[in-house]
Amino acid sequence: MLPEPHLPIHEAIPGLLAALNAGSSAVLVAPPGAGKTTLVPIALLDQPWVAGGRILVLEPRRVAARAAARRIAELLGEKLGERVGLATRLDRISGPGMRIEVVTEGLLVRRLQSDPGLDGVAAVLFDEAHERHLDTDLALALCLDLQRSLRPELRLVAMSATLDGAAFATLLGAPVIESMGRAYPVDVFHRPRELKDHRELPEAMAGTIREAMRAHPGDVLAFLPGWGEIRRTAERLGGLDADVLPLHGELPPAEQDRALTPGPRRKVVLATSIAETSLTVPGVRIVVDGGFRRAPRLDPASGLSRLTTQRISRAAAEQRAGRAGRTEPGVAYRLWTEALHRGLLQQEKPEMLEAELASFALDCAAWGTTAAELPLLDQPPAGTLAAARAVLRALDAVDAQGRITDMGRRMARLGTHPRFARMMLAAKDEGERALAADLAALLEERDPIRDREAPAEIAQRLELLHGMDHPNADRATIQRIRRSAEQHRRRLGLNSRALPGGEAGPLLAAGFPDRIAARRGVMEGAFRLAGLEAYGGAAGPGARTLANDPLRKAPLLAVAELELAGTDARIRMAAQLDLALLEARFPERLRWEEGAMLDARTGSVSARRRRLFGPLVLEDQQSPNPDPAALAEALARAAAERELRDLDWTEAAKQLQARVARMRALDGEAWPDLSMPTLIATAREWLPVWLGGMTKLSELRGLDTHSLLAGTLSQEQRRALDKELPTRLPLLAGRSAGLDYTQEVPRLEARAQHLYGMTATPVLAGGRVPLHISLLSPAGRPIAITGDLAGFWAGGWLDARKDMRGRYPKHDWPENPATAHPPPDKPRR
Repeated sequence: MLPEPHLPIHEAIPGLLAALNAGSSAVLVAPPGAGKTTLVPIALLDQPWVAGGRILVLEPRRVAARAAARRIAELLGEKLGERVGLATRLDRISGPGMRIEVVTEGLLVRRLQSDPGLDGVAAVLFDEAHERHLDTDLALALCLDLQRSLRPELRLVAMSATLDGAAFATLLGAPVIESMGRAYPVDVFHRPRELKDHRELPEAMAGTIREAMRAHPGDVLAFLPGWGEIRRTAERLGGLDADVLPLHGELPPAEQDRALTPGPRRKVVLATSIAETSLTVPGVRIVVDGGFRRAPRLDPASGLSRLTTQRISRAAAEQRAGRAGRTEPGVAYRLWTEALHRGLLQQEKPEMLEAELASFALDCAAWGTTAAELPLLDQPPAGTLAAARAVLRALDAVDAQGRITDMGRRMARLGTHPRFARMMLAAKDEGERALAADLAALLEERDPIRDREAPAEIAQRLELLHGMDHPNADRATIQRIRRSAEQHRRRLGLNSRALPGGEAGPLLAAGFPDRIAARRGVMEGAFRLAGLEAYGGAAGPGARTLANDPLRKAPLLAVAELELAGTDARIRMAAQLDLALLEARFPERLRWEEGAMLDARTGSVSARRRRLFGPLVLEDQQSPNPDPAALAEALARAAAERELRDLDWTEAAKQLQARVARMRALDGEAWPDLSMPTLIATAREWLPVWLGGMTKLSELRGLDTHSLLAGTLSQEQRRALDKELPTRLPLLAGRSAGLDYTQEVPRLEARAQHLYGMTATPVLAGGRVPLHISLLSPAGRPIAITGDLAGFWAGGWLDARKDMRGRYPKHDWPENPATAHPPPDKPRR
C-alpha cells in the first residue's frame, strides 16, 4: 500500500506501472502537488524489472533534490541514507542499501560520462522535465542513446507538470499517463499600472503582501527573481506580524527547511522560481507573483552563460498562481497588468536555444557523438554550436575533427565550464590552483565592483574575496563568489582556506586564449584581441580601456570580460600578461612568420620577421635581407586590397578593357578577363612582374596601365582586336574619329559636317557589334544619336537641319548629306 492515498497521483500509478511493464519508457503528466516526485519512485521499487537495481530521480535544483529525498525517506519511515540517498554538488548522502537516489541534473550528466552504462540503475525519472534545462535535455538524450544501444531494459520516465506531454512522448516513443490532480479555485488580481523597472519590485512586493494579508487568511508565497530582491523585500517587511522566510538555492539547508516546515505563526515565504513546481510549501493560500525570473542566457561580454532577469511566461504564471489553491481556495496577486499578461510568451524557451553551449559541446564530444546524432527535443542553433566548438578547439579540448582530446577528457571530469576547467588545469601548484578557483568563481558572477568607471585590473576584485574593501563593492555578490570559490577548491582537492598564489594573467590566457590582447602600436589603451582566427573563427575585435586605466600602457593583456559596443569593445576585467610567461606556458601557440608587408601609415612595403600568437603580433622586426620577389608580391597584395586605386587608369587603358570584354563576349574565354573585379582578385598573379624595384604604393602611379594590360594579349590577339574593334574609324577628307567602347553600345562622335558623304553606319567586328554615331554641332554639342546613319539622313536630318541653319548660318547644311562633300581638313601647324 502506497503512503498518502489522498494524493491525486494514485489514480495514475496503475497506468504508469502497466506502461513500464509493457515498454521501456513513459511520460507522466501531473500538476504540482499531485505527489509524482515522492510517490512514483516508491511505487517502482517492487517492480520485477527493478530486480534490486537503483532508481535515479533527477531534480533540476538542489533545494528540490534535498526536499524530495527527505520526503521520500519519511514516507518509507526511514532516515535519509538508508534506502534513499541524495547527490548534489554540495551534499552526498548514501548507504549500502540505497535503492532510490535523488540527483541534480548536472551530476547525472557527469555520472553518465564516468559510467556510461549506468551500471546497477534500473530506471531514471526526469522530474520537472517540462522546464527544459540544458542539462536535463542532455541527460535525457544521453539516457535515450544508452537505452537504444546498450541498455534496452533501462526504464525512462519523463515527468511533466504541464498538460503538453506530446513532445516527450514522441521523443521517447512512449505513452502519456495523465493525473489531472485536484485544485481549488484561485482568484487572480492584476496591478492597474506597470512597474517602470524590475528594480521597483521589492517595494511593490512588500506593499502587496501587506495588503493581501489584511484581506485574506493563510500563508504567503511570493515569487521574486533572485537573492537581491528577496533581501530587499524582507527589509521592507519589517514589523510584519508573520515569519518572513527566504527560500533560495544558496541558503544553508537549515534555513531552507524553515521555509518548507509549518510554524506557529503566519508565514511569508520569499522564493525564487524554485517554488514554482519542484517544491511544496504547506499552508499557502496567497501567492504574490513579481513576474520575473533569472535564466541563463549567452552573455557576449564574457562569452559565457549568465543569469539574466526576464519576464516569466503565461504557463509559469499559471503554475505559480496554482500554488495558492492546493488545499483550499486562494488568491494570486500579479504585479503586472492584464494587457502585459496577454503579451507574455506562452512557454519559456528551452535553454538549449538561448544559452552558451561550450559545456554541452564538450559533453557531446566526451560521449563520442555530435548533437545531430543525439535524440534531443530541440537541436541547438547551428551558429551557437559552431562558436562553442571553436572555443573547445582553442582550449585544446577537441582536435580539428571535433574529437575529444586527453585534455578535453580531464576538463570534462572537472564538471565546470570548459574555460574554467582549462584554466584550473593550467595551474602548476597549489597556490595557482587556489587562484584559478577564485578566478572561476569571480567570472561566474557579475563584477562585484558596481562602478562603471572602475579600472579593469582583475586583482582588485580578487582582493575583495580575501578581506580587502572597496567603496562600491557589492557584499552579496562577494559572498556568492566566496561560496562558489570553495566549491571549485573542493573540485581541485584543495583546502577551502588554501591561499592563492601566482599571477592571474597566464591562467586567464589558458581559459580565454581568444581574449589575449596586444596593444596597437604606440596607442595607449587601444588593443587588438586574438579572437578565434587560428581555430576557424573570426579575428577578434578591437578593445579599449578607459583613458585613466592603469592597464592602458600594458603591452599585453589577458582579458576576462568585455563590454561590446559596435565593432569596438571596452575592457572591463583583465590582467597584465608577461610575454615570457606566455612563451613558457604556451610555446606551441607561438610562431615566427617572415615576409614582406605594408606599413599603412607610409604606404611602403618592407621585409619583416614577426612573432605571432594567433593573429596577434607580439614582436615585429625588420629583415636585414629583403627578398625582391616578396616585396613585389606584398606591394601587389596591398594594391589589390585597395582595389588597384593606386594605379593610373588612363582612358586608353579603360578603352582597352572595354574592347577586350566585347571580344570575350563574342568569342569566349580565348580572350582574357580584364574586368576590374578579376584584375583585383588576380593581382598577385599578374602585377608583381611590373613592380621590380618598387617599395611604395605611390610609385604605382608611374605604371603605363595600357601597356600593362596589352601585355596580357598575344600579337595575334592584338592584330585581331585592332581589326575587329579599332580605336579609331576613318572618315572622308582624311579625317578619323575615336570610338568609346565603355558606352553600353560603342559610340563614334564627330561633327555632322565631317560625316557628309557617308551613306551607312560603319561596321564593327563584321557586323556582330552595333555602333551608335553621335552627330555634333559646330560647337561640339550633340545633335542626334543614331545607329542607322542612312535612315537618319533620310528622315530625322530634316528637322535637325532646320534648327542648325538658324543657329549656325555660316556652315553648310545640305538637304542630302549622303551625297554632299565634307569640308577639307585644315592643315595642322
